[in-house]
Amino acid sequence: MAPLDNTSPLTDDPLSSAADSTPVETLRIPVIEETIQVTTRLVETSRVTLTKTVHEQEQTVTIPLQQEHYTVERMALNAYVDERPTTRQEGDTTIYPVVKEVLVVQKRLLLVEEIRVTRQPIQTEETQTVTLRREDITVERTPLNPERPA
Repeated sequence: MAPLDNTSPLTDDPLSSAADSTPVETLRIPVIEETIQVTTRLVETSRVTLTKTVHEQEQTVTIPLQQEHYTVERMALNAYVDERPTTRQEGDTTIYPVVKEVLVVQKRLLLVEEIRVTRQPIQTEETQTVTLRREDITVERTPLNPERPA
C-alpha cells in the first residue's frame, strides 16, 4: 500500500476555498495489470523409420497363342469357259482361278486349274514363368525422451 500524502487536495475543485484549514488526505492506489504471452515451439518427441520390403513370387501362367496355317492344293479342271472366273470364297477357303488362252479356230478360255488356299486356325497354349512383386511398409517409432511418451 502507498503512503498517504497530506499536501495535495483530494479534489481539484476550483470552488473549494483555501481558507478551509482541514487537512485533506490523498490516498494513491497503484493499478497493476498482468498480461500473458502464449507461444508454441516445436519439440521433437520421437522419430519414425519406414522400411520397405519387396516380396517376389514366381507364378506360372498359361497364355493362349493362335497361329494360322495355310494349305495350298491345286485342282486340275481343264474346262472351257466363256468368261474369266472371279476369285471366290467358300467357307475358310479362297479359290483363285487360273486360266490360259488356247489357240483354236476360235479363241476360248480353258480353265486349267483352281488353286485352293484353306485357312486353318490352330490354337496352342504356352506356359511361361513371370515374377510378380509386392511391397510392404514397416513403421517403427523411436522415442527421443524415454520419460515422455510419444
